[in-house]
Amino acid sequence: MTAGLNPFAALGLPVRPDLDDEQVRAAWRAIAAATHPDRPDGGDLARYTAASAAYAELRTGWGRSEAYADLAAQASAAARDPDTAPLPAIPAQPLPPRPPPGTRPAPPLAGLARLPSRIRRGRPLLLRATVAAALALAVLQLIPGTPAAPADITALALWFVLTGRKDLAPPPDR
Repeated sequence: MTAGLNPFAALGLPVRPDLDDEQVRAAWRAIAAATHPDRPDGGDLARYTAASAAYAELRTGWGRSEAYADLAAQASAAARDPDTAPLPAIPAQPLPPRPPPGTRPAPPLAGLARLPSRIRRGRPLLLRATVAAALALAVLQLIPGTPAAPADITALALWFVLTGRKDLAPPPDR
């Protein structure tokens, strides 16, 4: 997190690590539409830049948790020594209550609708690995010894690596 900036405030969101991706994306889109420099009125470049940086930091659940932890650490530092803390203390906001233990979880087939988008975005790992390995074995069985076989297997390995890149690396500032 950039020192002195609160990414939640830049997007007009409450300081909570449990925000979902859609809430963050909607806040970003509203600010971007109102402040983009390509607007006929010229937009607001400073606010657009701050919102862009905040969205880059908060767009994943991991990033939101890290930003929240950084703000909480700054708040506790401010409580101990107000002269050295870059941000004012942030009041603790309780997380929403967990569902009671006796409640039923979502049906097991509910996640199937999201499966194509999860695969496209690099998740789940085991399914991607199984698909890549099965296709590589099929290539070796169908066209062994041809010049296309190594190229096809290389393409499958590249697909596997590139689809796994999201949410694995830390944010750019870390």
